[in-house]
Amino acid sequence: MDSGIKAVIFDLGNTLIYFDGAWPEVMQAADRELLQHLRNRGFDLDQDAFTSRFRAQLNAYYAERDSEFIEHTTAYVLRNVLSDFGFPDLDDQTLLPALESLYAVSQAHWQVETDTKPILKALHESGYRLGVISNAADDQDVQTLVDKAGVRPYLDFVLSSAACGIRKPNPRIFQIGLDNWSFNANQVAMVGDTLGADILGAQHAGLYSIWITRRAEAPGNRDHADTIQPDASISTLAELPGLLLAR
Repeated sequence: MDSGIKAVIFDLGNTLIYFDGAWPEVMQAADRELLQHLRNRGFDLDQDAFTSRFRAQLNAYYAERDSEFIEHTTAYVLRNVLSDFGFPDLDDQTLLPALESLYAVSQAHWQVETDTKPILKALHESGYRLGVISNAADDQDVQTLVDKAGVRPYLDFVLSSAACGIRKPNPRIFQIGLDNWSFNANQVAMVGDTLGADILGAQHAGLYSIWITRRAEAPGNRDHADTIQPDASISTLAELPGLLLAR
């Protein structure tokens, strides 16, 4: 490995994996599965009241986290909503299986990109150190998706904002990743699809920022197109090894 880049951090969603469903329908189905799971375990919950409150609270926290870059987990939201319905002080042994039922619905719609495993395998065999940092409201969901994609053998770490409590572009979450290695920040590249999180965060942390554009058509990226410029752009992961060697 002759490159000045010694390690690569990847985003997860729309970088290594992609979503093949329609989010509104998938979320509705997930909420129904969550409610059914809770009812099966003795929670007397009105369907409309519970699902509307849960989704409203979750959406409110989603909006807040995008402005403050602090992660409010789905477990936190679910615990608060159930407390409002008269079920306070629930432990993780109750909440975690409920969350698994919720996320199993969306997990079925996340598919691995065809070039993900070959490229990560090739980079790993070439001596690059690899990791993942993902903005997500549930750490176990991220870990499950990584295992489903079959890429954990190539990774030194898988960090989620849910586990860290902070979100990209906060440079602290990148530093947590860097702490797994002995490299300087300028020896590490970040590959992601989101300008305002992956690229801006990488630049603030001193990493070499690489924007992958094949699934980057989103309002947030359009809003930042004139103000956040990546160090490099690729359309597929297959372009990454050559780019890294050119550094």
